[in-house]
Amino acid sequence: MAEPGGGPSAHPDRFAAENLPPRELWPDFDYDSLPELRAYPARMNCAAILLDGTAAAGHRDRPVLHFGDASWSYGALQDLSERIARVLVEDCRLVPGNRVLLRSANTPMLVACWFAVLKAGGICVTTMQLLRARELVHIVEKAQVSHALCDLALMEEMEAARDRTGGLLRHLLTFTPLGDRPDRASLDRAAAGKPAGFANCDTAADDVALIAFTSGTTGNPKATMHFHRDVIAMCDCFPRYFDMSAPDDVFAGTPPLAFTFGLGGLTAFPMRFGASTRFFPGPMAPEEMIEAVARHRITSLYTAPTAYRTMADIAGRHDLSSLAKCVSAGETLPRATWEAFHDATGIPIVDGLGSTEMLHIFVAERRGGEGAGLTRRGGPGGRGRHGGRGREAMRAGFTGRAIPGYRARIVDEAGDTLPPGEPGLLAVQGPTGCRYLDDVDRQQVYVRDGWNYPGDVYETDADGYFRYVARADDMIISAGYNISGPEVEAALLDHPAVAECAVIAKPDAARTNIVKAFVVLRQGTPDGAATVQRLQDFVKAEIAPYKYPREIQFVGELPKTETGKMQRFRLREQEISRG
Repeated sequence: MAEPGGGPSAHPDRFAAENLPPRELWPDFDYDSLPELRAYPARMNCAAILLDGTAAAGHRDRPVLHFGDASWSYGALQDLSERIARVLVEDCRLVPGNRVLLRSANTPMLVACWFAVLKAGGICVTTMQLLRARELVHIVEKAQVSHALCDLALMEEMEAARDRTGGLLRHLLTFTPLGDRPDRASLDRAAAGKPAGFANCDTAADDVALIAFTSGTTGNPKATMHFHRDVIAMCDCFPRYFDMSAPDDVFAGTPPLAFTFGLGGLTAFPMRFGASTRFFPGPMAPEEMIEAVARHRITSLYTAPTAYRTMADIAGRHDLSSLAKCVSAGETLPRATWEAFHDATGIPIVDGLGSTEMLHIFVAERRGGEGAGLTRRGGPGGRGRHGGRGREAMRAGFTGRAIPGYRARIVDEAGDTLPPGEPGLLAVQGPTGCRYLDDVDRQQVYVRDGWNYPGDVYETDADGYFRYVARADDMIISAGYNISGPEVEAALLDHPAVAECAVIAKPDAARTNIVKAFVVLRQGTPDGAATVQRLQDFVKAEIAPYKYPREIQFVGELPKTETGKMQRFRLREQEISRG
């Protein structure tokens, strides 16, 4: 099916295999650059490796998940996932290769369901909890979903979606966050009646394990397919070689598990190395998250740049001495945010560049820089465990370099490598890569000549560090000048009055486009013409004057996806509709 040596598929349901893109449109994969990747067997089930294998390696009685006052051990999670797998196979007649939609906030039961589906040989299709029936119908039909496991609190939209899919979704079971309400939830009840112990499906390393939908920052979400091997590879590159997970770590963060940034950072990464994760009963504002870090002695945090910017302002009020490993993804991390958080906490944020198509991070820089000696700090006032040399060793404003297992370069439209300092398209190869579900046209845009093209414009310095310039569709052409929208955003964010901003191209008859900024001001800042002028003058003094925003609109909030990514396309559509 995929790479040589994978052996026959364990999936009688061939939908996923038959809807992979043609092999000639796949990117080239590299399994030789790291010893861990070379050692993968032909048959592997990523659930067995991450859960059963970690439990058997001495972690069975150690905590894996925390939720409110409850903590689950690896052994408890394994037992429950096996009972749920029995429900799927024995009661719901799941056939290996069937797609199973999971709908829930981040809870222990969602993790148990995720592992159960994979153990049974199913394919996980985890969805954002805020999706409405219309959006769920698109996912059910695109992935031909036959089974769904849904949090009881989110059933209304799920039932509406089922009713609109003409019998395609045949099995729908409900659960509660801890799986402990058999009186109310059908899956809780069914699982309670099953014994533990389950023979995992003997999947090939290149059987599809999950179908992940992109977050929709540029329009309708696309479906990407990833193998069992891919899930383990993402753990054996970034967290292993960047020292991002150890058994004593406690992970937390805001990305949902439906977002592959969250799947890796809050489930796969900690479990690959015997660590634990704390989930929270509801959405966490940055102020609440930083309080939780102090209260629960969290060591590893995964969230978006906007959250780090808010947390930098209040870090000094909390004891963050436990916090050591902070990762930002979803949007590029502005230099001003990196510096503000580092100044407030002593912790260098790892700016991870990844994508749903590539599964997780492929460009980043080690905490403190390669080989940097990090000093220990702690105590109230915000200084975390790894302060000190971050600012000097890491290059604020640069994302980093290709992580072990991957290679990256900057190319022109013809695919030729560009020299340092010249912006161009980012091209990437490694052990994971893009395979769209039944979307050949999109596949040909993302993959060219064996390289993945995430759609980002970057440039490198003389040492090979990558600096973000813009999304390819965020470059603004105005009066013949090429202007990076994120560069203007970064300049605006350096002004103390600006809390958030987004910059787009606004159509203009005289200049083709002008730079327009949407700005969320900090509390107490007036939103009149004087503030517009002050911000424009500030940008002119920070970067080339022709790049300044000729129009600034103050707004109360900016459009974002559920994962915190800015939806600039909505702002562009808004301007176009105004004509």
